[in-house]
Amino acid sequence: MTAPRVCLVTGASKGIGLAIARRLAADGHHVAMAARSPEQVEAAARAVGDEHSGPTLPVACDVTSATDIERLFATIEKRWAPVEVLVANAGAGWASPLTQTSDEDWQRAIDLNLTAPFRCVRTALPAMLHAGWGRIVVVASIVAKRGEAQVSAYTASKHGVLGLVRAAAMEYAGAGITVNAVCPGYVDTAMTDDTVAAISARTALSADEARAALARRQPIGRLIDVAEVAEAVRFCVINAGVTGQGINVDGGALQS
Repeated sequence: MTAPRVCLVTGASKGIGLAIARRLAADGHHVAMAARSPEQVEAAARAVGDEHSGPTLPVACDVTSATDIERLFATIEKRWAPVEVLVANAGAGWASPLTQTSDEDWQRAIDLNLTAPFRCVRTALPAMLHAGWGRIVVVASIVAKRGEAQVSAYTASKHGVLGLVRAAAMEYAGAGITVNAVCPGYVDTAMTDDTVAAISARTALSADEARAALARRQPIGRLIDVAEVAEAVRFCVINAGVTGQGINVDGGALQS
């Protein structure tokens, strides 16, 4: 276990973000949890605090708002100290053929999956540089490394955020700061439920058949568990020798 640190997880009220918050809390860290819904993030923070008897801080935040991001970091610093571990997890995707992807759909993907992590990283860095220590982990996707049909905006935004991670890692490698991405495949979350519904709606497959088809795309034959993604994030936090990497958690679908 590393020394207790002040951590921030965005998109932390459910799914992968909640699992990451739980894993960091289990190591004794102070965990600030951000999400759009005040009710959901407060309930999630209470649950994590009750499970691990550690300090949690729920903050309602829309990460697509630059003002909200500034307020988020200021709130954490006022309550505890500057953020030392940033996990930029908030993100989403929408399926549609490229020819039917509107400018609004494109911009929404870029704003949430690329611009929001950029702003979080930019805001976190000054305090990390001052301290000479920091950990930044972006939850990207396996489609940050390969093309994927029907999700052109999502794929492009995830390619972009992996580029951001690599550039930031090179820029701050000598400053005690590591910057990595975790790239999950299909994870058993509500977002995958939406993907299943979209596949079922545009094909002859039932929901169960669509889910099974996604599971088969991973050599292990199943969806990834959120706890497996959280363990990869923890690895990035505790290992100072790993930076600039996109760590696949995809059951062997993309070997690198």
